[in-house]
Amino acid sequence: MKEAIAKYLEYLQSVKNSSPHTVLNYRKDLEQFLAYLSPPGVRPPALSGVTHSMIREFVAHLHEHGLAKSSVARKLAALRSFFKYCVRKDQLKENPARLVPTPKLPKRIPSVLSAEEMNGFLNDLGGVGEPGPGGRAFAKKDAKPNRSTRVEEGLLFRRDRAVLELLYAAGLRVSELTGLNLADMEQRERILRVRGKGNKERIVPYGAKAQEALQKYWPLRERLLDQTDRASTRKDPHAEAVFLNYAGHRLTQRSVGRIVKKYVRIANVNWDLHPHSLRHAFATHLLADGADLRAIQELLGHQSLSTTQKYTHASIRQLMEIYDKAHPHA
Repeated sequence: MKEAIAKYLEYLQSVKNSSPHTVLNYRKDLEQFLAYLSPPGVRPPALSGVTHSMIREFVAHLHEHGLAKSSVARKLAALRSFFKYCVRKDQLKENPARLVPTPKLPKRIPSVLSAEEMNGFLNDLGGVGEPGPGGRAFAKKDAKPNRSTRVEEGLLFRRDRAVLELLYAAGLRVSELTGLNLADMEQRERILRVRGKGNKERIVPYGAKAQEALQKYWPLRERLLDQTDRASTRKDPHAEAVFLNYAGHRLTQRSVGRIVKKYVRIANVNWDLHPHSLRHAFATHLLADGADLRAIQELLGHQSLSTTQKYTHASIRQLMEIYDKAHPHA
């Protein structure tokens, strides 16, 4: 069974082009299942010896240990996918996980900022961190600000502003943003070629505000690259990345999360904002202004329309909140 799991993970990586995050999670889920089947002193069963009832018992075990229904559903999906692969490779006659029911998940409606709140947040950042007269500089807490730190942080602000604007303007997943290369951008037409889940490509437009932020960022990007050895950047994949960190390397997903939290603190607003919040806002605001649901599905890169439909509920909820606040007899 260990060998079959190893081959399946290799298949996910090399054939299915699954993200490293997906492969890592599936590895953990399958190893956890294997550990459950083979406690200390017990040999794991043969692949053909895994039964429907064993998987049901594993799911019950997860529930008993207080695991969230969404996490149980993901682990079950990993098992289904693994055993389906084994059937396809003639290692099994049937998929033992196929008939194990998925836990019923509550329908979560994303919490979304209004268009006014999002515009205010991004526009207010225009005066923060820019070097030179009129710019409100910021420095690390308890650090003595000087001209060089103000300028350096002001320059990084230009990158951060471009990150935030593009997340909202194009509705990108954070992995899609960090994976962007210069070759994926058509700046004259303001179009991105985005690689989404399963390495599927889609075309997404972005607006004038994001373009303006990017134009201010490009000189900084050159400066960040200049800090590295120019001879080595020709073959360095970081040199093609749109967004770079202070060391001239591709910006990571974790860093984007920190950037969002940082500017929420600077704006002094009590919001639980994260990178995906800007994607939620992108979809909800398009829908509220009359965009077709199918078009939003294409822009977001959703495989199923039902995934996109959750934004209709978010839009209705936002409308009801406005009604309750504004109508005298609400």
